[in-house]
Amino acid sequence: MIALPFLKSAAPPLQGERLYLRPPQLSDYRAWSTLRAQSREFLSPWEPLWAADDLERGAFRHRIRHYDEEAAAGTAHPFFLFRNKDSRLLGGITLGNIRRGVGQNGMIGYWIGEPFAGQGLMHEALGLLIPYAFTKVRLHRLEAACIPSNERSIRLLEKAGFQREGLLRSYLKINGMWQDHLLFSMIEGDVRR
Repeated sequence: MIALPFLKSAAPPLQGERLYLRPPQLSDYRAWSTLRAQSREFLSPWEPLWAADDLERGAFRHRIRHYDEEAAAGTAHPFFLFRNKDSRLLGGITLGNIRRGVGQNGMIGYWIGEPFAGQGLMHEALGLLIPYAFTKVRLHRLEAACIPSNERSIRLLEKAGFQREGLLRSYLKINGMWQDHLLFSMIEGDVRR
């Protein structure tokens, strides 16, 4: 694989009332690693197992390179969430697995640091990302999946206007185990309604 120079994602910052979204940068390492370490126990039930070096600077550099490659290929638009008043990192949200052709769809994934959970911040982030996905990225369908026991995520998706479609059996390996996921979707026309 050819090493690409660190690219700047083409995605612009997205401004909200309490927060803004912008593509991750190498300079975010310290804030990211601190928040992730602080939130590890809170996040681990909902994420793949973390590699032993997951919070190391080299692993973060690799993550940023991967984000930049996906953004350059048009297959993902990763963002970090920052609080407006002090630019503190709150979490992350990604429009990924973008498929073109006859599908024109993508998958939304997200995480928020434990100190910021339950404050409606991810709902605001979704409110910024959804119109961006339909108008700027020009997708027709958005999907999101969550573990059936993740009641917070289910409420978040339903509040944001996603519709529950069904159960994906043994869909992703989360926290070391293959887990069923509920599939949610939103179609471009749903936003206008």
